[in-house]
Amino acid sequence: MTAAPKTAKRRLAALSQQLVAPIGDQGMFENIPVLKKIAPDSVGPRVKGLVVIVTGANSPLGIGRASAHQFAQNGAKAIYICDFNDSNLETHKRELASLYPSVEVHTRKFDAADEAAVKAVVDDAIKSYGRLDIFFANAGVLGQNKIFTEVTGEEFLNTLRTNVVSVHLAAKYAAPAMMLTSEEKKYPCGSIIGTASVAGLRSNAGSSDYSASKAGVISLAQSIAYQLAGTGVRINAICPGLIETGMTAAVYEAARARGTEQKIGQLNPLRRGAHADEVARVALFLGSEESSYVNGQAWAVDGGLSAGHPFVPGKLH
Repeated sequence: MTAAPKTAKRRLAALSQQLVAPIGDQGMFENIPVLKKIAPDSVGPRVKGLVVIVTGANSPLGIGRASAHQFAQNGAKAIYICDFNDSNLETHKRELASLYPSVEVHTRKFDAADEAAVKAVVDDAIKSYGRLDIFFANAGVLGQNKIFTEVTGEEFLNTLRTNVVSVHLAAKYAAPAMMLTSEEKKYPCGSIIGTASVAGLRSNAGSSDYSASKAGVISLAQSIAYQLAGTGVRINAICPGLIETGMTAAVYEAARARGTEQKIGQLNPLRRGAHADEVARVALFLGSEESSYVNGQAWAVDGGLSAGHPFVPGKLH
């Protein structure tokens, strides 16, 4: 057999359920067709029985921790919570176990831009559960808090490594794992989510290296989505606005010290900063089948900041 037929056979096997077995006629209600539905009911657990990996999960204030709670609460079978800093991971594991005892929680300490480590955690999920369904590549760093002329090439590359290469590696190893099928998982499917930022959509929301890295995450989601065409594996980017996490804690602490915490987020239409849980719920949606037709997108979760040009009321000039 030549290489071409082998490739074609593998490609055919990777087709999503919707392409192989599209939803047929569901009958009629009186004189109108019954509504076709792809995902399970929204009133039940939204990721029931799924295997999830979350990076950047150590911070007590972070999106990673909040997302692990959402995935666990919504019926995940197993969750890997991972971070370069593991000072709180075991505490998070105990908390999740106390709240959701049916969920198997694993902790892993590694650099999200370490290729061997990313491959290892994906391999472990496949070895242990025979499947991988959601990879939330949430790990990131704030970048250099200085003007671009003062940022060295090495500093710039370090930011790109953590914020962009980590998402590339997550997709590189998660996507093939999500295409694996079994008696339990009959068709390839899965959701890869990268944490970008409103800084990747608009300027003045971060340093040059940070903004470039988050724009890179968005571009990865767009590019990889097309390279995964037909497989049922989706990839999207979440773009949070100002939110109190481990990375931005200094901003909030300084505002509290000045007595100006109420001014945080005043440039967005909701006039407040976000809570990690608000972003985590978007990650849950993107990880679940409810977002089955959402692919290659940058989802702004920023209170409306990126919807327009921020201004101070009464000072339009």
